Amino acid sequence: MVLVSTIIGFYLGAVESERSILTDPWLLINTILGTAFVAGGAGVLNHYLERDLDSQMKRTMKRPIPSGRIKPNTARRFGIFISGMGVIYLLSAVNKPTAVVAFATLFLYLIVYTPLKMKTTWNTLIGAIPGALPTLGGWLAASGNIESGGWILFGILFLWQIPHFFAIAWLYRHDYGRVGFKMLPVTDPSMRKTSAFSVLFCALLVLCTTFLHLNGIAGKVFMWGSLLLGVTFFALAIDASRGWTEVRARRLLRGSIIYLPLLLIILVIDQSLL
Repeated sequence: MVLVSTIIGFYLGAVESERSILTDPWLLINTILGTAFVAGGAGVLNHYLERDLDSQMKRTMKRPIPSGRIKPNTARRFGIFISGMGVIYLLSAVNKPTAVVAFATLFLYLIVYTPLKMKTTWNTLIGAIPGALPTLGGWLAASGNIESGGWILFGILFLWQIPHFFAIAWLYRHDYGRVGFKMLPVTDPSMRKTSAFSVLFCALLVLCTTFLHLNGIAGKVFMWGSLLLGVTFFALAIDASRGWTEVRARRLLRGSIIYLPLLLIILVIDQSLL
């Protein structure tokens, strides 16, 4: 998902700069490689930081560190190495703004968001910021400047994450509650707040995607296609809010996972017709 959102950002950044991604395909490849290293390193370091908590949850107890397949110090060194290498790679092979965004993503994810999971239910909203930053990284890699389209993409990814992660949090609420993670579905047994946030952010997501067309960045094919996707996602959130069950939560989760790749496909089709 990180790489998909980076590609979306790069693609639209290139369009806004009136250049084709085929003009310099190595720029896109370098952006993807550097971002993959940073994202992978962030994941490894998250495993390291939460290794004791992971060992207490059924969902995560078989991860490499809790299961004993990887030693903690080995994971820590490897995570620092590949994430650092990713930032340096982006700095040398892409540009400075993209590298800065990658470093900011690492910092916000590991130093800010990860500890907040034990302290406040607002952690999901705060964690959605580093989750949405790869779109800006992709945009900056292609254009070198952040414009309105980049911020719209950031908004799309930010809004998309809320119902996505609330569905995950509900499915694993017992695990999260066992270790003390302050996820909203854990502290909201009635699920009224969770449902309200999920429906609200899906509605805002539908609105945000239309801004790409209103700003002249995307055409009518994207507008109608994104509306269809967004309304479907919105309907899944409403369905879940009617009464959270495993079937409805998994349906919402699958819908969120399918949403982003399809959005990219529709965007590519739209641009090819302009």
